[in-house]
Amino acid sequence: MLVILSTTNLGAQQKRQILNLPNYDRQIVHFGFILGVNTFNFTAKPIEDIRILDSLMSVTPQRASGFSLGIVSNLHLGDNLDFRFLPTLSFGERSLVYQIKNLAADSIYERTKPVESTLLEFPLQLKFKSQRHGNYRAYVLGGFKPTIDLASQDKVDSRGEKLLKLKRNDYHYEIGMGFDFYSQYFKFSPEIKLAFGMRNLMIPEGNIYTSGVEKLTSRAIYLSFTFE
Repeated sequence: MLVILSTTNLGAQQKRQILNLPNYDRQIVHFGFILGVNTFNFTAKPIEDIRILDSLMSVTPQRASGFSLGIVSNLHLGDNLDFRFLPTLSFGERSLVYQIKNLAADSIYERTKPVESTLLEFPLQLKFKSQRHGNYRAYVLGGFKPTIDLASQDKVDSRGEKLLKLKRNDYHYEIGMGFDFYSQYFKFSPEIKLAFGMRNLMIPEGNIYTSGVEKLTSRAIYLSFTFE
């Protein structure tokens, strides 16, 4: 009986020691693709004294979800460090909710201005990896990301219509974490990232929707799944 248990235990240990893709991380360059979901939002800084605008009471950002598709280009810099370029197309929406006072009726109503975005993103990241343990390893990442909003209305002639226009180009810094899981044929990596815009996106239009906001910056959360 002891012999059988010892043999079974030895076999289990040998099975656990089998590494999938043992030489994968020694490749200088490798590629993959990204599938993910996102949540876009704003950070809005109202003007110093919003009360000077008699009818505008408050401005509140509202988040919404979307999805992302991208390509992974990975450059091996060392056992625990990679450089990554991940051109990505992200679709999403966010809104600004305005509390406006109707002076004539002495009542308050709410107006929501949705902003649809189709972002062409160019993240440049450094990926810091832990030592590999069996068929997985953890990592953290940080980087810089220029973006172009293909759905921006910055050049649209409003012709008297009260539009909420945003600038087409933005720049973000990103931080995140994830795990690499090595299967028999590919590496699968779930990760979560936070992105913070650095540019004031608001285009002053002289209407109630832009006059009350001094600074409007972008932020986003990404839950991504990479296959490499």
